[in-house]
Amino acid sequence: MEDPTEQTPARWESLPSWLLTQTAGHAQRLVTDGFSSVNARGYYYRLLATLEESGPASQAALSRRSGIHVSDLVATINELADGGLVERAPDPSDRRRNIISLTAAGKRQLRRLEKRLAECQDELLDPLSPEERQRLTELLSKLLDHHRRRADGPDEPWR
Repeated sequence: MEDPTEQTPARWESLPSWLLTQTAGHAQRLVTDGFSSVNARGYYYRLLATLEESGPASQAALSRRSGIHVSDLVATINELADGGLVERAPDPSDRRRNIISLTAAGKRQLRRLEKRLAECQDELLDPLSPEERQRLTELLSKLLDHHRRRADGPDEPWR
């Protein structure tokens, strides 16, 4: 039986920020465990999906497109290249730079990761109806978009 003194204080258990943080922790664990079960990490999915969507690119472009910091990106590319999931080749227009591309094996792995990610999403959102899932996604997107725009700051007219 749970000790009533160990319960979350009612004062903050209904705060949206607390609820989002707690739910984000569960989501992170589900996705991390899901990817781990197929010997992958979240960065693998992000990089493979970025390559499939945007095509071959330099490491700098991949970092910008995927949101993965360059230092983490290099390690991820090395791991994926070692597994034959991406290829690294010199850029014909600038031999100092590498172009990263997705291999057929990388596309197959991306399909596996997408399947596992969908299972994680279903587990996370299990108590919600399809309509509630859609509405939650819309509301979270609206919040994130708002805060991203605020973080970017107001447009400077001509400065």
